[in-house]
Amino acid sequence: MAAGKAGRVSQSRSEHKVLACIVMLAALLGGTTSVFAAPAQDQSRAPAMTPDCAVPENDIANPAPLPNLIAKLKKKTTIHILAIGSSSTYGTGASSSVASYPSRLRPILVKALKGVDIEITNRGVAGEMAQTTADRIIDQVALERPDLVLWQLGTNDALARVPPDEFEATVRDTVSWLKAQDIDVVLVGLQYVPRFARDPSYVAIRRVLQKIATEENVLYVRRYQAMRFIERMRANERIMSADHFHLNDLGYRCMAEHVASAVIINLFAKPVHSHE
Repeated sequence: MAAGKAGRVSQSRSEHKVLACIVMLAALLGGTTSVFAAPAQDQSRAPAMTPDCAVPENDIANPAPLPNLIAKLKKKTTIHILAIGSSSTYGTGASSSVASYPSRLRPILVKALKGVDIEITNRGVAGEMAQTTADRIIDQVALERPDLVLWQLGTNDALARVPPDEFEATVRDTVSWLKAQDIDVVLVGLQYVPRFARDPSYVAIRRVLQKIATEENVLYVRRYQAMRFIERMRANERIMSADHFHLNDLGYRCMAEHVASAVIINLFAKPVHSHE
């Protein structure tokens, strides 16, 4: 218990240091800056993670606003979420479709957002790369009219050696298009696979996703970091299926909990403004 409290205090101090550095930089450059932060009191709104899936908040996501989802919540009407991507969305390696991350995500969000009805459509296609998914997103948006798109991506592009600049253009254009449709987007990153940890293409695609999320100010679920933490700290827990690449039921449960935590925390976070 004391160790957990010390960890939270240490994390809080780190967050304040980061915020102070950003504010200082804004003062040096002049003008006004807006920092989207998830304070400790807002993190308490996040659904509790099961012990097997618990990871530090900093390993779950990079904060960013979800303005359209917030507006929808205020109206208290049904929230429509489109989960799209490749095998990690489809649920390859799970014992059944109900064990996929989108299926597990819905009850977590419903419980956290009491009184709000939530519908999640799973449009994962195993083996798909970002360009094909981007084309499907346009069609699915027309069909489903989602308020939020959860786009899981990157792994297949990295393994197929898609040039990072080509991948970046595809993702950035699609994110911009979704914003223009008043649809929030969450980028769900690559899974952690030890044998690809030092692969140049794998590293490059991860960096591109981080860059896009930062520059476009969209929520980015850092799946790689979360899975790596579990792998290193609780090596006896197996979150991968027999092929050591796709997730198993526990892995999908953790993925759902991490995505839910990222969404809930950022729904209740508040922007911090700094003026020269």
